[in-house]
Amino acid sequence: MIQAHGIVKRFRRKSVLSELDLSLAPGRVTVLLGRNGSGKSTLLKLCLGLLKADLGTLSVCGFDPSKRARPVRQAVGYVPDMPDCYRWMTAADLFGFLKPQYPTWNDDEAARLGQALEVPLRTPFSGMSRGEGMKAMLVAALAPQPELLLLDEPFAGLDAVAREEVLRAVIGSLRDGERTVLCTTHDLDVAARIADDVAVLSGGRIDAHGPLTEVLETERCLPERMKDLLVGAQA
Repeated sequence: MIQAHGIVKRFRRKSVLSELDLSLAPGRVTVLLGRNGSGKSTLLKLCLGLLKADLGTLSVCGFDPSKRARPVRQAVGYVPDMPDCYRWMTAADLFGFLKPQYPTWNDDEAARLGQALEVPLRTPFSGMSRGEGMKAMLVAALAPQPELLLLDEPFAGLDAVAREEVLRAVIGSLRDGERTVLCTTHDLDVAARIADDVAVLSGGRIDAHGPLTEVLETERCLPERMKDLLVGAQA
């Protein structure tokens, strides 16, 4: 679903990603771990074609996103760390805007998720809580029934109730291994609950990538406190 080889991304003189390699198999949930500023969001934007790599090759759902961004975005659901629509829009406005752009948009799925998550359809995003806004963005990402779901810190800043609602919606969307997910998060409890695999991004490269239990057992790149938290969350 994602094949990245030798990816380099610089912003002026600063190198954010440096010869990064990453391969995601279909049907796996991968949690991308890394410090703030390590390049996690940059990698997701490269996958969507919002940024272009300086060097390396990248394939997402069989397409180069820098050259074929439209088919990539039609196959990918994306939830940013903050709602990225106009603040005057309502959820109903957003769904109506997106529907014609996605041949696979499912009105029934949008209605089901919106009702389950209690998304206020007629409230402008400017009047929503952070949790309501993120739930609306999650519905927008899942209604087209994407092959690949990219989640960029979707749980950050949510209160406990909203966090659990969003988490349950994500877990419920996994479709028994039919959907591939790449999720960046600092929430180690979330990582332990949803991850099949973890990838550790450090120094612009993937230092470790594999099943969660194997990475915890074999890799030294995870700080001991992070290991303890992940193990505790799994228990």
